[in-house]
Amino acid sequence: MGDVKEAIVLVDLIGGFFEPGCPLYCGDEVKSIVPNVVSLLISKPEATRIFVCDSHRVDDPEFKMFPPHCVEGTSESRILPQFERLPGLIIKKRTFDVFYGNELSEIMQELSPDRVYVVGVCTDICVLYAVAGLRVRGYDVIVPKNCVGSFDKDSHEWAMNHFVKVLGARVE
Repeated sequence: MGDVKEAIVLVDLIGGFFEPGCPLYCGDEVKSIVPNVVSLLISKPEATRIFVCDSHRVDDPEFKMFPPHCVEGTSESRILPQFERLPGLIIKKRTFDVFYGNELSEIMQELSPDRVYVVGVCTDICVLYAVAGLRVRGYDVIVPKNCVGSFDKDSHEWAMNHFVKVLGARVE
C-alpha cells in the first residue's frame, strides 16, 4: 500500500473566537485546543494544511443571525499567532458553511486526500458544517476530540455524537 495522503482542515483558528472581548469569544477553556492543534500539525508534516477562516464584510447577511464578528481586515479575522509559522493555504469564508462561495471544494478534489482531519471552532457550527460537507463529498474524516471546541458545552457534545452516529466520521 502506498503513502496515505492527508489533509488538515483548520476551522476558524482566528482572533475573533479566541480573543477576550470579541463578540463570539469561545471562552478561556477553548484556548486549550491551540497547543493540541499545533502538535497535530507538527506530527503530520506531509499533510496539506487548509486554514478556513471567517472573513465577513461590514454588512454581511450573517450578522442577522450572529453579532458582527471577524470583519475582514480586522485582528478578529487573522490567524492566531501560533499558526503563522506553520504554512498552509488560507481560504476565506463568509458563512458557517466552509464550502460556500470559495474554492475549498475544488482544492479538495485536486488534493484527493485519503483522510481529512478537521479541527477548530465552533464544534456545533462551522466544524459541524465542515465535517458534513466533507462527508457528503465522500472523504474519510477524523475529528481529534482534543482539537475542537465551542462556547456551548452541550452543543459541543451533541455535535461530537452527531459526527459519529449520523455523519460517519471518526472521533479520536
